[in-house]
Amino acid sequence: MSKRKLLAAAGIVLSSALALSACTPPTPQATTTANTAPKSINVAWNQAFYSYNNNTDYGNATANANVIYMANDNIAYYDKDLKLAQNPSFGKMEKISDSPLKVKVTFADTASWSDGTPVDASDALLMWGSLSGHFNTKEDVEQDDEGNVGANEGSDVFFNGSSPGYGLITDFPEISDDNKSITYTWSKPYVDWEILMATPTGVPAHIVAKRALGTADAAASKKAFVEAFKNKDNAALSKISNVFNNDFNFKSMPADKELLVGSGPYTITDLKEEQYTTLEKNPNYKGSHKPSIDKVTIRITPDPQASVQALQNGEILVTQPQSTADILKQLQGMQNVSVLTQNGGTYEHVDTVFTNGGPFDPAKYGGDAEKAKKVRQAFLQTIPRQKIIDNIIKPLNPTAELRNSFTTVPDDKAAYGPITQANGMEATYGGGSNTDKAKALLAEAGVTNPTVRIMYASNNTRRQQEFQLIKEAGEAAGFKIEDVGSKDWGQLLKQPNQYDASLFGWQSTSTGVAEVAPNYLSTGQNNYGKYKNDSVDAQLNELNVTTDTAKQLEILKSVEKQLVDDAFGITIFQFPEVTGISSKIQNVSSIPLSPNYYWNFWEWKVS
Repeated sequence: MSKRKLLAAAGIVLSSALALSACTPPTPQATTTANTAPKSINVAWNQAFYSYNNNTDYGNATANANVIYMANDNIAYYDKDLKLAQNPSFGKMEKISDSPLKVKVTFADTASWSDGTPVDASDALLMWGSLSGHFNTKEDVEQDDEGNVGANEGSDVFFNGSSPGYGLITDFPEISDDNKSITYTWSKPYVDWEILMATPTGVPAHIVAKRALGTADAAASKKAFVEAFKNKDNAALSKISNVFNNDFNFKSMPADKELLVGSGPYTITDLKEEQYTTLEKNPNYKGSHKPSIDKVTIRITPDPQASVQALQNGEILVTQPQSTADILKQLQGMQNVSVLTQNGGTYEHVDTVFTNGGPFDPAKYGGDAEKAKKVRQAFLQTIPRQKIIDNIIKPLNPTAELRNSFTTVPDDKAAYGPITQANGMEATYGGGSNTDKAKALLAEAGVTNPTVRIMYASNNTRRQQEFQLIKEAGEAAGFKIEDVGSKDWGQLLKQPNQYDASLFGWQSTSTGVAEVAPNYLSTGQNNYGKYKNDSVDAQLNELNVTTDTAKQLEILKSVEKQLVDDAFGITIFQFPEVTGISSKIQNVSSIPLSPNYYWNFWEWKVS
């Protein structure tokens, strides 16, 4: 369970561990006859859906992305070999030129929203306008206790999302006369343009325009919407950004069903907060990913043991719990259940906060950056990385090792070795629990018994265990470790005044190098601790436009060394991934990227 890495960002897999309650839907009977498809099935996930817009900082979570993936189509998607597979029934992308980089996206006639409105260039324009940053008149806004951003007023504009790839498109896109095509021109040769263009739309522009501008007719809404961006009408864009930021955030069925409009094979038909999400076939879907299963209910089962029990009882047909050795053993001992094991795309890590007036912020020491860094280094020296792996991960994966890279998975043999040799993480921190080193660094800093508030998923068993080990090691070195864990930790990450260090997992959404930047850029969407280093900013901006793989590697080596030198945080382990699949369902597999085992849901069949 972790946060998903966004677009050119790496977004979050958020985890919530809530017990099942009596409000879960009844178990469907997945029966079939010669003439009818199975009516419905249940599958499991570990965190509840809470936003239909995962392109915002607030909604950026795998729990949301899985549902959105089923309810919306794309031009391309990752197949089982992590290759981009094209989906011409939704649209196509064509590179028009290399210098400047120019790409044309054309939507197919079969691409339509579930209310019958065609998908077109205005929908793509919303992605560019909301994520490029070109229309924002301010850098940030207030947030409530759940992480929702406050409303913009008057002519203030703030879209709560960002993408370096869209940011490099500085010219207004060209829209065809029939509104079916949109052409983008990059100011620099963006390295991951194919990945960016694979998902050219998000929430529907006509719904956003209707709610923001009060125009009921879809065509009129789109026209007014495009004009607002073209003319930089800040009064209109302020309203549009408010709808984009907040209207699609809901945990139960919204009163306005227009908020559920999607372009994909399924639509959301039932949503019970912290209980389940039900999707049913979209009758207006004309694409090639038509599923054979009428209804899929995603039951929220954060407790791995409860998830395994539900699979054994036939209440669910697929589960991918955050596993332990006992969970794996139980799954492997079940009849009529196949078990997939692999390294997942998620890694565990600890980040520190630089700007909240806390123990790692220079402001706490009168602006003394060196003192703050020594306190950060001391804290990171205590993180019991090897003990966490030995006690919690090795019983599940005996060959588990420390992950010593911020940007690269251990399975990437060509890059991981050179990067970890260059960054100095292993040489500096080893397996952690370095009590004497931590005490010495605190003494050098002249800081006694600093308090560190740690944010994590308080209802996640594995994270609870990790926190206890971190607390014991930190307090042995003289820190006071305060538990500020929350079941809503993912939504709260954007509020660093509430914590000093965070423990969670990042899950990748793509294979592109542009995923790296948003985590560490000073303006990065995923840089929750507000780390800032001008050299890192410059190198990451260069990485986004560097196509030479050898040069990419040199940039990553340099960036990682700086992150270690600055005591940004520390990585711990790569997630072992376990998927339990009932023999009643076929064609289920998993990829180490979001959307995990949902990647080919339209191919699922029930016997």
